[in-house]
Amino acid sequence: MTTSDSEPLWQTAAVLIGRLIFAGAFLMAVSFKFAGMQATADYIAAAGFPFSYPLAWLAAIFESALVLCFLTGALFAEACLLAGLYVIFLAFAFHGPSHWAGNQAEFGFFVDHFTFLAGLLFAAAHGPGRVLALRHTLIGKT
Repeated sequence: MTTSDSEPLWQTAAVLIGRLIFAGAFLMAVSFKFAGMQATADYIAAAGFPFSYPLAWLAAIFESALVLCFLTGALFAEACLLAGLYVIFLAFAFHGPSHWAGNQAEFGFFVDHFTFLAGLLFAAAHGPGRVLALRHTLIGKT
């Protein structure tokens, strides 16, 4: 069984599931922020960043925008690339080498961010799929 554009059904399903996983990951993150903005700000401050409360809100707004992009397919490549930069920033800021000595699990968290980056880069290169995607973009072709 295929879609009208000759793409196998399993590929269409895989792309949609991938988009839902990306959206779900960021939806969980933003939900925790909205449920406890001060706790998020405290975590940001503990990492040494000033203006932690505005940064917590900025992160929540950014993650909300990512969720919308992943669900709709609009600005999909841009969202994937920005999310990739964000994920790598988070890896170094909150799980980087300075954290490894105190807790070896932090190294695992650090490496996991690169796995997430790989998926985001692949998604950015291949797009949101042919179905259920608004396909508005500022870079590349639609």
